[in-house]
Amino acid sequence: MREQMLEVKSNRGRIIPCCPNCVRYYTNCMSSSDNAATKMQRIAAVARAFTPVTPVGRLEMLAGRMPQLTDIVNAVSQSGQHVGLYGERGVGKTSLANVLAEFFSGALQEHVQAVLVNCSTEDSYETIWENVFADLGIPLHEDEVAALSPENVRRRLQGLKPPALIVLDELDRLNDDYALTALADTMKTLSDHAVPSTLVLVGVARSIGELVGEHASIVRALVQIEMPRMSVPELSEILTTGCMRAGLDIQPAAVEEIAVLSEGLPHYAHLLGLHAGQGAVQNDRDEVHLRDVQAAIPKAVERHTILNDYQQATRSAHRDALFAEVLLACALAPKNPLGFFTSGAIRDPLEVIAGRRLEIPAFSNHLSQFLEPTRGAVLQREGSKSRYFYRFTDPIFQPYVILNGLSEGLITDEQRRQFQTAEDAAELIPGEFEPNAPPKLF
Repeated sequence: MREQMLEVKSNRGRIIPCCPNCVRYYTNCMSSSDNAATKMQRIAAVARAFTPVTPVGRLEMLAGRMPQLTDIVNAVSQSGQHVGLYGERGVGKTSLANVLAEFFSGALQEHVQAVLVNCSTEDSYETIWENVFADLGIPLHEDEVAALSPENVRRRLQGLKPPALIVLDELDRLNDDYALTALADTMKTLSDHAVPSTLVLVGVARSIGELVGEHASIVRALVQIEMPRMSVPELSEILTTGCMRAGLDIQPAAVEEIAVLSEGLPHYAHLLGLHAGQGAVQNDRDEVHLRDVQAAIPKAVERHTILNDYQQATRSAHRDALFAEVLLACALAPKNPLGFFTSGAIRDPLEVIAGRRLEIPAFSNHLSQFLEPTRGAVLQREGSKSRYFYRFTDPIFQPYVILNGLSEGLITDEQRRQFQTAEDAAELIPGEFEPNAPPKLF
């Protein structure tokens, strides 16, 4: 009977009993070591399906982002066009960059060869192209590397068959100003000579102008593609696809809870999906419930790399200090599309958190301290003294503050929903998209 049972599998590949006798056999006769091994295999499957620490590296694991992928395909299909992919930290730019190589090397293998090179603070124009050509299978001698110039690079790419899709990720880390100038000249000469190879520049920024600084010639040579925060349907796709890969089902309420808590950032969808999925497996269930998500929140908080940063921002020797409460109110305050909020927007969530109405003078010093290195500079400020705007320096920090507030009991889930599902603020955008530009109404 054991052999008969082992041959019966579900559509997800899990062993299941095929009759009541098999249920009794499976329950009573399977050794504890077999049970433990099976559970560990399922836990490992969840860990493979949800990867909060590393970017997605395979096309089949990429959720959403079809508009951005379509724009890139259109640019690659037209000689002389190049791409600038920008957005906040943590929105999935590197994941998209990773799968571009697989997509173009697989679906369009006869037309394009793709490479991905990560830029660093130590890179120069020469080292970037040395890495690119090495990945293309064109190793260079030391004297050839030293002689690299925009025209030299253009000649090498012009005769390349098939043409290349060259993704330069983390461009914002590049400190060499000449390298940016030379990249602009490279794109110009590639466009002027209709070279079919395409450059994709990827980096953390609010705009292409912020990414490349004063190099306006780069902006003119690029198809600009913004990577916004993910929508709830896109985050839901991450969760349902991940659970399917792990051999699990997930309740709609659990999907919605994680999608809202993630604040548009795929990192948190993966993080909460990982802990909730493993919680369901630990409880010998094949379905992730809402209670698994709630149980996952403390685990996500206490094991997160941001924990020390949060403690630095909120610690105080005074019992009545409100650093944790004010920071949580900042995380829950209504924001404009660029993530900015005003001090006045903090008052309503802070009233719920603190249990009393506090006006701006009562917490303005807290906001000022959150700008200082001694508290990790977790907030940044723009605008003038009469009209300051604040935002979290690292977007990853904001959802963590909310999760910590839930874990510590600073706010209930019902109270959190009251603010987190509210519409964004219709406030002035400080600096619009370019540095020092005048504020602009929505």
